[in-house]
Amino acid sequence: MSAKPDRPRAGGRPSADRLSATGQPRADRLPTGGRPSGDAPGGGATLSLTERRKAATQLDIARAAAELFAERGTDGTTAEDIALRAGVALRTFYRYFRAKQDAVAPLLAGGAERWRALLAAGGAAGEPLARALERSVVEALAVPDAAAEEGLRWTRGLLRAAVHDDALRAVWYRVNQDSEERLSPVLAELAGPDTDPLEVRLVAAAATGAIRVALESWAATDAPAAEAAPLAVRCLRGFVAGPLLRADGRITP
Repeated sequence: MSAKPDRPRAGGRPSADRLSATGQPRADRLPTGGRPSGDAPGGGATLSLTERRKAATQLDIARAAAELFAERGTDGTTAEDIALRAGVALRTFYRYFRAKQDAVAPLLAGGAERWRALLAAGGAAGEPLARALERSVVEALAVPDAAAEEGLRWTRGLLRAAVHDDALRAVWYRVNQDSEERLSPVLAELAGPDTDPLEVRLVAAAATGAIRVALESWAATDAPAAEAAPLAVRCLRGFVAGPLLRADGRITP
């Protein structure tokens, strides 16, 4: 049975510090794609200091939720537990998230934000679209250091938990739907004004679906983190290459 979302309770107490269970400052232990930056997701306008602070707080809460879900399961975790672990008041938790499962959305969305930014940067430099899609996926899922590898481990744990938790699975699907919608304008910009909008939407849907399938398939195994990127490229080629992209990497007219 899936876990039911928590409802607000009175009197949540903030922790005296903002450290994780291992004693590390949370802002320094974000997964790949989850570190706050000066740029908005997808290469948009620069975020203000207030917006960056809000994003950092959301990631603190998300990390606390993921830690507790791993330790206790979603059924054994409450919103109060997450707020206490994150070092924030319960009202702060509910300012950003409606339910405990929603709290992990920033962790699950971070990689997609990085993917879009990398795609936009490569495409703007004149790189063929198909090549830019593959390169940006590989870079977004790269594991150059322990922090990146840890981020993929958190993703694996959350996706495994989502198999048995309807609310958590709904969060994952919502993250992917949002990613697809945000990817479309990036693709449209790179493809040019004469490209059929329907083709752009199809590529966005196919590319997003390919990465989702790849991550879910990888998470179901004990394969090392380094194998996530090659699997994503394989899925991307299977979903996208063919009727939607020509060999030269441009969207078909």
